[in-house]
This record gives sequence, C-alpha cells and structure tokens, in this order.
Amino acid sequence: MRLGTLVRMTSSWVLSLSCPDQPGIVHAVSGALAEHDGNITESQQFGDPDTGLFFMRVEFASAAPQGELETAIGRVGDRFGMTWRLDVAGRRMRTIVMVSKSAHCVNDLLFRERAKTLPVDIVAVVGNHPTLQDLAAFYGKPFHHIPVTADSKPDAEAALLSLVEELDAELVVLARYMQILSPDLSEALRGRAINIHHSFLPSFKGARPYFQAHDRGVKLIGATAHYVTSDLDEGPIIEQDVERVDHTYTPESLTAIGADVERRALARAVRWHAEHRVLLDGHRTIVFK
Repeated sequence: MRLGTLVRMTSSWVLSLSCPDQPGIVHAVSGALAEHDGNITESQQFGDPDTGLFFMRVEFASAAPQGELETAIGRVGDRFGMTWRLDVAGRRMRTIVMVSKSAHCVNDLLFRERAKTLPVDIVAVVGNHPTLQDLAAFYGKPFHHIPVTADSKPDAEAALLSLVEELDAELVVLARYMQILSPDLSEALRGRAINIHHSFLPSFKGARPYFQAHDRGVKLIGATAHYVTSDLDEGPIIEQDVERVDHTYTPESLTAIGADVERRALARAVRWHAEHRVLLDGHRTIVFK
C-alpha cells in the first residue's frame, strides 16, 4: 500500500424506522444506502393496516462515515415523516438493572452478559433493598441502594434519573423490581424501560399472581415482558412465554416454574430491544425476530 492511501474500514449498521405507510419507502431507503456503498445483509418490514404505519429494520455494511449515513437517511426521513435510529450493529447497550429481593432475573441477565449472549453492558444494579448487593459484586457490578418509602419516593426517583443520566444508560430493566414507578418517571423512561410481570398478562395482576392462578385452577402459567407506562402492567408487550401445568401443582411449584418462564421472557425482550428489533406501534409493538 502506498503511503498516504486512505483506508476506509467497513462497519456493520442497523437502521430501524417507522412512518406513515406509502409507496416508495423501501426503494428510497435502499437507494440512499446504495449511494453510500451500503450492502444490505438483512431487511424486514411490516405495514400495519390498522394504524396505517410502516415499520422497517435493516442491517447493512458500509464504509461511509456515520455522519454521511445519518445525513442521507435524514433526507429520506424528512421526505416520508420517519422516526428512525441508526446504530452500530452488535453494539452493547448501556443498561441499568433495577431489583428488590428476588435474584433469578437479574442473575440470569448478568450471566448472559458475561457469557456474551446478551448485547448489553450492565453499568449498574439499583436496588430498593440491599439484599442483592453481594450478587452484583460477584459479577463486578456497582450496586446502588436507593430505598423507597411513600415519603422518599420522589427523591428516590430523582436519584434514579440522575444515575441514568450520569451513567448514560440507554435502557432500564425492572428485574422483579417491586415498586410502581410514578407517571412522571414512566414518561421520562418511555420506550426505554422494560418490566417483567410474573404472570400472563392481562390476567392475575398485582400481588401473589401464582397463588391467584392456583386458586383459579389454570392450565397455563406464564410471564410477560413489556415496556413501562403510567398504566400499571399495561405497557406495550414485547414478549410472553408460558408453561403447561395441571391440578397437581402447588402454588410453590407454580412459582418455581414461573421463575424460569420469567427469565426466558425477560432475556428475549432485552436482547430484541438492544438489537433494535422492537418498534412501538401505539399500545402494541412490532418485533422483528
């Protein structure tokens, strides 16, 4: 190679977008990428006839600088009224995990992160109890104890938001965090806070869901991972999982099986969000798997 020759390294990118559905969107997006030597390696799209919105996720390789790509995509976005996001494919998303006393979900997330099967960088574990501080230390993660009472809740939520900003956290995961977020905090974290509900929503909301399920003699138990909104346990659903059970199961055995279901559903939801596979469609989600 001659001295002075500029070598441009090819990078992998992921583009996710939504806009009012109309002809020419895919052509315009692919054309803009092609003009910058973009080679599309994966593309998924969906037009929702109920909302009239179009959703698209594209992975592509290009040696063009990020600024040039954003300018080109921005022009297309302005033309079609898009909401869009461009990111480096596979980049680990900076994440805060919130906990109370139950360890199974946070332990699973921390293990998957360490095993490099979950594309997140867990920058802190936050607990309203100190119970799981040793678990966080085992994985080498800073633990922040932010106690919550009726009187201290506004200050506690302000401290959490301050930590989110300080750590530049892009995602907050409520891993069996047994506190209800205020409407203001839910709105501040809109679209970037995921909760795991320990039952198959919309059934059995609130406390002791597996005991409620046992009392009703259910044949399926499950878990629901959803975005946090100001409406308790009614945010857009990302993933649900179930296990078949029968009359021989006790509330305790249902709870143990449910813990496994919770781990699976939450891990999938976090991975899909971190990979920009989840797009909001009103009170629903579009998930490109």
